[in-house]
Amino acid sequence: MPMKRGNLSSLTALDLTYNQLNGSLPENLGQLFNLELLGVGENLFTGNISQKILKTLSNLKHLSLGSPALIFDFDLEWIPPFQLYGVWLAYIGPKPPSWLFKQSSLLVLTISSSSLSFEPHDKFWNFAPLRFLSLHNMIDADMSSVLLTSKITLMNSNTLRGGLPRISTNVTLLILNDNSLSGSISPLLCHKMKGKSNLEYLDLSYNNLSGGLSDCWMHWKSLLHVNLGHNNLTGKIPESMGLLSNLISLNLQKNKLFGEVPLSLKNCQSLWILNFEGNKFCGGIPYWTSKSLKALQLRSNQFSGNIPSQICQLNSLKVLDFANNRLFGPIPNCLHNITSMVSDYASFDHFFVQYYLENRFVIYDIGLLLLIKGSELIYHENLMYLVDLSSNSLSGTIPLEIYELKRLQSLNLSHNQLKGMIPQEIGYLKQLESIDLSFNRLCGEIPQSMASLSYLAVLNLSFNNFTGKIPSGTQLQGFTNLSYIGNPNLYGPPLTNSYPQVENSDNSKPREEDDESEAHWWSWFYMGMEIGFATGFWVVLGVIFFNRACRHAYFGFLEKLHVMVLIKLNHARR
Repeated sequence: MPMKRGNLSSLTALDLTYNQLNGSLPENLGQLFNLELLGVGENLFTGNISQKILKTLSNLKHLSLGSPALIFDFDLEWIPPFQLYGVWLAYIGPKPPSWLFKQSSLLVLTISSSSLSFEPHDKFWNFAPLRFLSLHNMIDADMSSVLLTSKITLMNSNTLRGGLPRISTNVTLLILNDNSLSGSISPLLCHKMKGKSNLEYLDLSYNNLSGGLSDCWMHWKSLLHVNLGHNNLTGKIPESMGLLSNLISLNLQKNKLFGEVPLSLKNCQSLWILNFEGNKFCGGIPYWTSKSLKALQLRSNQFSGNIPSQICQLNSLKVLDFANNRLFGPIPNCLHNITSMVSDYASFDHFFVQYYLENRFVIYDIGLLLLIKGSELIYHENLMYLVDLSSNSLSGTIPLEIYELKRLQSLNLSHNQLKGMIPQEIGYLKQLESIDLSFNRLCGEIPQSMASLSYLAVLNLSFNNFTGKIPSGTQLQGFTNLSYIGNPNLYGPPLTNSYPQVENSDNSKPREEDDESEAHWWSWFYMGMEIGFATGFWVVLGVIFFNRACRHAYFGFLEKLHVMVLIKLNHARR
């Protein structure tokens, strides 16, 4: 990087970070005596950097250094002439430069992309009154006996190990997700603190934590966000969690927790997000939760019984996910009372917490993981409107009121025992992007109004009892045959069969469960037999042709193994 001093002697700030500058750092940077901020990190500089450049910058307060091929070559005994407030270092290791520990006034420290290793009693943890500490990527440390004191502590996505650290009352935000921390959460939650905790944001997700949730939550009433997801935690939710009256987000997904959800959580009336996915919770659906809830995620548990109608009183709800439980009975016919889903206008939500630090606001998002269109997507704002009741034992018809949810974008009712027809009113769901009604007992024709769902990207009506021709000249032909297979009396593109529906005086009536096997029989009979065979032969010959057709279908389905898996699962459920 060529540099001429020119008239730059009065320069107080030089920030060249996050560019692609290459070559060696010019030594005459040290002639900018008035510099208070020097940022040359995250570039392509090569060669060495030593105290020769920095030793004359006595006014320096903020420093950013580090590039992949830049080598730190500072004397171990060098004492810098400056006292920094903020340091950003990258691509250093295996230890920080020794001059860093001379910065006794340091408030902000960020180290990234560095292969550093620390032990519990390393002087690194208490050399300065840090208010902001960010260690990211490849940092290795045993945290068992560490005391963290920084107001904002970000140490996610490293290889941190051992037990959880302790924290001081200064800590407001603690992010330790995506590490290899193990053991109980008690060392963090149950240690005695000198004073009242100020912790608001706690993320310990994606670690190897085990044991119970510890009944010490009464000491952490300032918490707004708790994420303990993706660990190996066991046991029941302790009653003291209900004392977190300020909580807006609670994520316990994918642990090994069990039992009923305690009534004490009824006191958490500020909750926006409640995620218990992938545990072994049982009992009835906790309908008494916060009226402020925007996302209620209870999928993949052992909740049982009917879906309580009180769910319809959650007027702010955008995400209703009860998939893969043991629920039965009808779908409540009051879902249209969830006002957020029937509003003419979509509400804007941004899930975050913010802090004031060193004359600026620091904002941290609260992410929400949703399973949509077969993929997991993280939302920080503008949640998708979603109803997922799939993989239960729900019965009866789909209530007409569900078609009043004009804001609905994703509807999944698959793998239940629903019957009846899809009414023309489905065309009212103009915002619908994904609909899955597969593996039910639905019947009748596919309504023409579905062709007006212009945002529809995912459609699955397979393995029902739909009849008639798929509406032609519409986007419904744009889906593959996998969206429609398993409906013997359905025909037309994209299905390969183009024969008309067999005339039947009962076609206009919803078929009952007792008629399903007969309808399936007749569809294969007319495909395999010639018209005019004597009535006396069809009983015997029909069975033969039926079996042969099944064999043909079997070998055809072998070409699409994932479809075969669905078929086998369907047989297992029945």
